[in-house]
Amino acid sequence: MSEYRMPAEWSEHEGCLMAWPVREDLWGSVLAGVKEEYANVARAIAAFEPVTMVAPPGHGDDARAHCGADTVGLTVIELPLDDSWFRDSAPLFVLDADGNRAGVDFRFNAWGGKHHPFDADDRISTLLLDHLGVDRIASDMILEGGAITVDGEGTLITTEQCLLHPNRNPGLGRDAIEAELKARLGVTKVIWLPYGGLLDTETDGHVDGVCAFAAPGTVVVSLPSDPTHPDYARMRANRAVLEAATDARGRRLEIIDVPQTAFADLADGRIEVSYLNYYVANGGVVVPVAGLHQDEDALAVIATAHPGRKVVGVRALAIAFGGGGVHCITQQIPVAARRAADAG
Repeated sequence: MSEYRMPAEWSEHEGCLMAWPVREDLWGSVLAGVKEEYANVARAIAAFEPVTMVAPPGHGDDARAHCGADTVGLTVIELPLDDSWFRDSAPLFVLDADGNRAGVDFRFNAWGGKHHPFDADDRISTLLLDHLGVDRIASDMILEGGAITVDGEGTLITTEQCLLHPNRNPGLGRDAIEAELKARLGVTKVIWLPYGGLLDTETDGHVDGVCAFAAPGTVVVSLPSDPTHPDYARMRANRAVLEAATDARGRRLEIIDVPQTAFADLADGRIEVSYLNYYVANGGVVVPVAGLHQDEDALAVIATAHPGRKVVGVRALAIAFGGGGVHCITQQIPVAARRAADAG
């Protein structure tokens, strides 16, 4: 089998995958609001690259009505789904040395069985890869894409809080999990942060709410300035690990601190919006915001971390109520060399 590697999220994309939210038992009274926010995210990304919105059978027209049937660069298809978090249930795309593309299909168990059913979401990677005509690489390990961030040059960052949680792979220890990450995603070094967000009980501490690679050798991290913030000490412990770490090429990491996660009020309760849970598109960055004064500070820091890209903030309070952000509901499809060559 060819050796594959997972490219960085800032590499060129063929497009973006999203899934349309429909489950009233999960979203409750915020379902209408979350549909509006998903549609706004889809339109924002479609301004930079094509978006394929996958809706459960019978819900395609609803997705088109919300997203805009005439939105340039946005296509709606129907496939069986349970939930709408494609960062975690969609395949993770990898490239070989010749630029040929495949999709790694990790198992999915709804973040340790928190929601049922999840059978369709466990199968959706296979259906998506068939639809796209992309080769499938199967893994028996449970892994969500939000649990990792890669630099495309051999380094992966994750959290012990999530990947070592007994509700994911109770039969696998740290060494076995790291070996599977290296084998399937082509990384050679794994940096283990101790913590995800304390309040991130839905995913058990995904890394994409607290840390992300922004460029080779550069990471952005959430760093609360208020000592009373529940993650104040935890994020400083994460930062200490990063300060002591080197990447797969032996480089010390440049660390860019992003203002603390915003807390905002929704009708159904107080929610947390992670600015780091953003999507890097072709020429742009789409960032979840809360409609608060600190949004602008966070957008400015993220723009510094991604020079040359247009940074766009999209309100994501209802999405945050469900436990995620823009990154959680998207999955990039990297350009394959063959497709790029065919395009001339």
